[in-house]
Amino acid sequence: MTTLTRDRGTPQGSAVSPVLANLFLHYAFDAWMDREFPTVQFERYVDDAVVHCVSYAQAQYVARAIGDRMSQVGLELHPVKTKIVYCKDGKRTGAHEHTAFTFLGFTFQARGARRKDGTGFTSFLPAVSTQALIRMGAVVRSWRLHRRTGHTLADLAAVINPIIRGWQQYYGTFYRSALYGLFSRINAYLLRWIRRKYERLRAFTKAKASWRRVTIACPALFAHWSWCRSAW
Repeated sequence: MTTLTRDRGTPQGSAVSPVLANLFLHYAFDAWMDREFPTVQFERYVDDAVVHCVSYAQAQYVARAIGDRMSQVGLELHPVKTKIVYCKDGKRTGAHEHTAFTFLGFTFQARGARRKDGTGFTSFLPAVSTQALIRMGAVVRSWRLHRRTGHTLADLAAVINPIIRGWQQYYGTFYRSALYGLFSRINAYLLRWIRRKYERLRAFTKAKASWRRVTIACPALFAHWSWCRSAW
C-alpha cells in the first residue's frame, strides 16, 4: 500500500469542503455569468445551478458557454444532470424531451393550480421531490412509532414534532398537498400504536373511533394535525 500526499482538493465529507466550493464557484461561475450574460437570471446552491433562458437557442448557447467555462477552471458539467428543460404549462404547450427538473429537494413541473376566482389552470410549479419524500419516509420508518408502547402520545409528539415542523416549513412552502401522503403514513403508524398499546382497542373499528376522539379533543397534539386536517 502506498500513501500519497494530496496537494489539491478538500477531504470528502469535510465541513470546509462546501464552503471552499461555494467560494470557488462564486468567482468561477457567478461572477462570470454576471459579466458574460448580465440579462440571464440564475440560481446556484453550492454546485447545483438553474439558469433561465428565453428560448431553446439561447439555452443551447449558454449551456455550451458554461461547459467551456467549467473546462477553463478545471471542472466539467455532469453529463446526466445537465439538461435543457422546457417549462411546460397551460400557455407553453410545445413538446420537449425534458419538461421537469429537481433543485434543492423540489421538482419543478406542470401542475394544476387555481386562480383567486377558483378557476383552474396549469402552471409550472415546484413541489417536494420524490427523492425527498423517500428520504423522509425512511426517517418515519426509523421512528418505529408503532412499537413505542411504553410512551404516551404526548411523548411521541415531543419527539417527532420538531422534525415534522421542519419539513412543513421547508417542503410545505410550495404545493403542500404533496406532503399529505407522508403525513397519512405517520397517522397510520400512530393508529397501529394505539392498537398495540391498548388491548381493548385491538379491533380496527374501536381504534379508529378512539383516534377520532383524540384528534377532535387535541387537534394540535401533532404538528401535521393542525397544519392539514385532511391528512387525518
